[in-house]
Amino acid sequence: MPIPHNNKKGDNTMRIEVLVDVKTTLGEGPVWDVEQQRLYWIDSADGRILRCTEDGRELRAWDVGQKIGSMALRHSGEQAIVALQNGVHLLDLNSGELALVIDPEPALPNNRLNDGKVDRQGRFVFGSMDTLEDSASAKLYRLDADLSLHTLDEGIIVSNGPCWSPAGDTFYFCDTWSGEIWAYDYDPASGAVSNRRTFAKVDTSGGGAADGCTVDAEGCLWQALVYAGKLVRYTPDGQVDRIIQMPVKKVTSLTFGGPNLDTLFVTSMAKPPLPRFPADGQQRGALFAITGLGVQGIAERRFAS
Repeated sequence: MPIPHNNKKGDNTMRIEVLVDVKTTLGEGPVWDVEQQRLYWIDSADGRILRCTEDGRELRAWDVGQKIGSMALRHSGEQAIVALQNGVHLLDLNSGELALVIDPEPALPNNRLNDGKVDRQGRFVFGSMDTLEDSASAKLYRLDADLSLHTLDEGIIVSNGPCWSPAGDTFYFCDTWSGEIWAYDYDPASGAVSNRRTFAKVDTSGGGAADGCTVDAEGCLWQALVYAGKLVRYTPDGQVDRIIQMPVKKVTSLTFGGPNLDTLFVTSMAKPPLPRFPADGQQRGALFAITGLGVQGIAERRFAS
């Protein structure tokens, strides 16, 4: 597979492969669990959680019965926390049973919960989105270990890309259609955010938009540029460091995993959520694995509850 000329680091060894050709309608939210050495990801539109090994074996799926925006594993046992269309739930992965924690937006039927991730202290930070992707009715939330909910920001159309600097004191987040990635000061002790500013401008000239993000061990932010088929790496000061061209246009999110946290797993969608978005090639909806990048990620935390 051809590698773009601006893919600087690891040019001679980088390899992009289809790991699981599962054709997720809207693949999203990959999470590598270092305890189980397993990758979890979701089909947001079809309401499924999927899991496999580093090499794509032992595929398993859970049906949660409604659209899902994100998930994280809990501190102990075969348990997860999931941001579903109608609220945050606890999920028993053995029985499949769901228990509602809280529905933060019951009066907004056009909204649903979307991207989320666990901070370095074990709190679940997630956002909502307008399903028509044109109204700034969504918010950003933090769910603490005691299951109390706190609003961090608002006036958002589509919440995406939450992640933290290696030290956990800078929080990154984007509203997909803002054309920007934002950085906030993040208080590790309280989980409060402040001082929102523009971290980087997103190149939307090719029709792409900001989607899922992760941060590597060098403090660089990686973002999936959905509809443009690109992965972009930004330095800690917000400069574009590297661009990887993917074999499909609708790449959605990414995370580092594998035994050495040096494989980049990338999700994609098989079908766009709205008619105005473009179609894609044969590998649409696949889960990809990129090796040979010469970069390691940071182990994701479990939800502390």
